[in-house]
Amino acid sequence: MAGVPVYRGSFGPAEAERLLWRAGFGPRKGEAGRLAKKGLQGAVRSLTRPGSEKLTGTEPVDERGNPLAPFDAAGHDHMWWLDRMVRSSNQLVERMTLIWHDWFATARVGGGSQKLMLDQNGLFRRNALGSFATLAEEITKDPAMLLWLNGNKNTRLSPNENYARELMELFTLGVNRGYTEQDIREQARALTGWRNRRAAGVGAYDFRYEPRLHDEGAKTVFGKTGNFGWQEAVQLCLENRNHPTFFVRKLWSYFVPNAPPAKTQAALEAIYRNRYTIRPVVEAILMHPAFYNGPRMVKPPVVYTAGLLRAAGRGVAGANWARLDVGAGQRLFYPPNVAGWDDNRWLDTSTFRGRWFLAAAALNGTSGTGAPKSAAALVDRAASTLGVRSLTKPTRTVALRLARDALRTNPPDVVEQAVRQLLALSPEVQTS
Repeated sequence: MAGVPVYRGSFGPAEAERLLWRAGFGPRKGEAGRLAKKGLQGAVRSLTRPGSEKLTGTEPVDERGNPLAPFDAAGHDHMWWLDRMVRSSNQLVERMTLIWHDWFATARVGGGSQKLMLDQNGLFRRNALGSFATLAEEITKDPAMLLWLNGNKNTRLSPNENYARELMELFTLGVNRGYTEQDIREQARALTGWRNRRAAGVGAYDFRYEPRLHDEGAKTVFGKTGNFGWQEAVQLCLENRNHPTFFVRKLWSYFVPNAPPAKTQAALEAIYRNRYTIRPVVEAILMHPAFYNGPRMVKPPVVYTAGLLRAAGRGVAGANWARLDVGAGQRLFYPPNVAGWDDNRWLDTSTFRGRWFLAAAALNGTSGTGAPKSAAALVDRAASTLGVRSLTKPTRTVALRLARDALRTNPPDVVEQAVRQLLALSPEVQTS
């Protein structure tokens, strides 16, 4: 990682907590303290190089207590994945799976099934920290993606430009960076040949490459000419001089809100150019000073939900979490468009209300016994339950006011539950 600055400050529970939120789904009770003892490098590598996955906790159920049917029942695919976010021991792998779902944003459309989307989800998980070249090639022939961007309708007789355009614009190069409309048209020809079957009650199936439907003519892309096929189409994008810059900036943005300094950008690109490997770039970002010294980031709704459940020691049960997350602005497997979710628009008057209901569901029935009778102690215990190490003065002032007023007419256990939900909506919990 030569040339990439490394954070040299204190690596304590607060820094470990930020790491667990941005590179996972938040800490369980005591987890930030345990991770801090590993030191910066040990903590990061424990996330980027995990052991065999374990799912810890009770199996997920729907709001009626029935086992999930993620291939069939509406919303159960969302809750199945949310459960993995809550219970998986490989937190960064699961978070990278979410990043790739946003990066290669695909929704269930065009005769696709929940199974196809879950198969794609598995593709992202298998390649979470491996080779981006492999990931880009695998997603190009992925059935859910072929349906989403009409790759299954792209033939030599009727080229379809949808995937060729997004492969350049959103997946590998960036908007208007290093390609022309003619490049897109030629790239579409290189990607021809994929088809599938369709049957009533089954939907789309039997996705395959048919050479007879592929355009065998010479294509010119980025100034290079050849009888390019779909694999060469992907490689041409990766070899484009604008790709490393795009990759580093986009990946960085999922972990740090401000753009990387120029020297850091160049150093990360140098790391990435070595076989397009994802893991070392992620490790360098997670050890960079900007990760720990920079501004806070708003948690996406599903990250917020999973984190509340982890902090409360709960699993996916007792509520329709898919519906609740939709109210907060995010439904897994249904990004708003091919560009994915807009992280700058997670909070508004509508979605903030959705987060209120999420917090109520996640914290329902979690109040302990023997709540303190003093407002200050009650606020401190409520904050500790949520994993909040310190409250800002404005948040603490509001929480104390609620506790003092409520204690006049309510028992401490009831007040603590109210304070806990209020704090769940505070900037300290909404951001990391």
